[in-house]
Amino acid sequence: MTDVIDIEELSANRSFEGWNKQYRHTSSSLNCDMRFGIYLPPQTSNNTVPVLYWLSGLTCTDENFMQKSGVQRIAAELGIAIVAPDTSPRGDNVPDDPDNAYDFGLGAGFYLNATQAPWNTHYHMYDYVLDELPKVIEKHFPVNNKRSISGHSMGGHGALVLGMRNPEKYSSISAFSPICNPSDCGWGKKAFTGYLGDDQKAWEQYDASILMQASQSRTPILVDQGLDDNFLSQQLKPGMLELSAKAKNYPLTLQQHEGYDHSYFFIASFIEQHLRFHWKHLNP
Repeated sequence: MTDVIDIEELSANRSFEGWNKQYRHTSSSLNCDMRFGIYLPPQTSNNTVPVLYWLSGLTCTDENFMQKSGVQRIAAELGIAIVAPDTSPRGDNVPDDPDNAYDFGLGAGFYLNATQAPWNTHYHMYDYVLDELPKVIEKHFPVNNKRSISGHSMGGHGALVLGMRNPEKYSSISAFSPICNPSDCGWGKKAFTGYLGDDQKAWEQYDASILMQASQSRTPILVDQGLDDNFLSQQLKPGMLELSAKAKNYPLTLQQHEGYDHSYFFIASFIEQHLRFHWKHLNP
């Protein structure tokens, strides 16, 4: 993989004395152009700052979190840069689900490296988030090498997997309404079969509940889950992650909230807690 040099600024908006910006660049790991959003807090005018990578869920883009979560206020106070990539490769030559389903193909990259044709030409979101995008960010923006990771739903799954598999890269992990046991839910089975094939041993490398049982990582995890989430029992299954954590004595904090659903209203309600959690671990 060659280092990406050029990025194109698409928009810039002043926010809480910092800047919320959107960029496009050519990705070598995904073989297409990609967009990402970044919030640069006011502290970047004089210093480098740590980065929180945010991974969004099914059907989302790089814009949802930046526009709906209200993350900029607390990021500006604490001095944390926020980076939000798109949720999949995109473009005229990037394959999509033939039935235009929302839970596979474009907007549904599942933060893995696909091994099955035709998906394996472009769908390498795991490599993109772990290696390529941080190189872009660290080259072009005043950030240091401290990073944490968070996400929602499919993106919560991605944050858990990337964080646990790479404890040397991330100081802390958090998630809202994550897909905790994708090997045993409809969304995950469809995605894993399509991207990875039928070998369920390959699936285990992208299943947080299974990874936690074998993990040597002690990277702290915070998970928030709404109890009025329509996807709770069939798709998300936080109880499986909790069981794995108890068996492994893993440092997981699972907070469950009556009345909250799967929406960005839920995320906006608790995003401040998540940023303060990450700040504590980014600045021990």
